[in-house]
Amino acid sequence: ALAETVAGIRPGMTEGEVAWRLERAMRERGAEAVGFELIVSAGANSALPHHVPAGDRIRAGDVLLFDIGASYKGYLSDITRVFAVGKAPDELARIYDVVLEANQAGLAAFAPGVSGPTVDQAARAVIERAGYGEQYTHGLSHGVGIEIHEEPASSGSGAVAAYEPGMVCTAEPGVYLDGVGGIRIEDMLVITETGCEVLSRFPKDRLLVIG
Repeated sequence: ALAETVAGIRPGMTEGEVAWRLERAMRERGAEAVGFELIVSAGANSALPHHVPAGDRIRAGDVLLFDIGASYKGYLSDITRVFAVGKAPDELARIYDVVLEANQAGLAAFAPGVSGPTVDQAARAVIERAGYGEQYTHGLSHGVGIEIHEEPASSGSGAVAAYEPGMVCTAEPGVYLDGVGGIRIEDMLVITETGCEVLSRFPKDRLLVIG
């Protein structure tokens, strides 16, 4: 559904229009509902982690962030991907690579017996070394299931003392520059006996370009 929606995006469309197209495509493929209010944020709005899509128009040169999920048989999904509409600002293109490295470092740290703060720090250290620690404003992970935000969490009062096989959660580092834009890459994963299995399949190995 995301691939189909992205293929039809053109500058001048509104965030709200794109969100509706995506919801329709998800439902046509079997989703019972959206998992939460879909986030589609363009340009400077992508620096707002919980932006609500509305009438803001997508422009050439914007980054376009999707934080989306579906409901199926009572369970929810959660994934975030970022695209460039044409050529993205150079700094955001560099930040994409930093966030991708942080995402991969976090995923590599998940395993049975590992604590939430440990996986959080594995990703956070990458962003801090790149000089963007103050622009990473949330934890790495939360549980996903019947609710979109469940235990276990990787930081704060709900931080898990030790992951266990079968737990389903996210890995979603991000960097947000006020007035410029933000990059977040989010995958779902399940803890296995030896590490974790990534459930998200949409490509992320580079900043994909629309148009």
